[in-house]
Amino acid sequence: MIKKIDNKDIAECVDVIKKSFLTVADEFGFTIDNAPRFTAFSISDDRLLYQLTVEKRSMYAYYDDKGKIIGYYSLALRNNKECELNNLCVLPLHRHKNIGICLLEDSFKKAKKAGCKRMCIGIVEENTMLKKWYEANGFIHIGTEKFDFFPFTCGYMIKNFSE
Repeated sequence: MIKKIDNKDIAECVDVIKKSFLTVADEFGFTIDNAPRFTAFSISDDRLLYQLTVEKRSMYAYYDDKGKIIGYYSLALRNNKECELNNLCVLPLHRHKNIGICLLEDSFKKAKKAGCKRMCIGIVEENTMLKKWYEANGFIHIGTEKFDFFPFTCGYMIKNFSE
């Protein structure tokens, strides 16, 4: 079941995000020393709470049948009928069970309901499996950018919603 989170869910969501993104860090050799701004190392209760309460991001979690959060995503709405999908993740033990696609499809519905015509995402460009997954779900690769503070290239993708 997917539902909107509130303040009481912040710590559990941070744990899910960290554990989920840590597998990417491990796979690609990211550490707190070489990539301190990577999500697995930079997310915190304070940061997520700020995104929820100040930035007013919509945040959603996938709950298992015991009420535990096992997946997460957030949407940052922009003024130009665009939104940015952030931190879509599923705990490693629950992957390959269609939870990610459920979260992604839910994000599409929520974005369209909010009036968005386009969804943007940023990914680790070198994560070709993830890039192909997003492409298979309607995203188009639009470019890359290399930052000094990351040991990887940031890839950018968009999905346009039809009328």
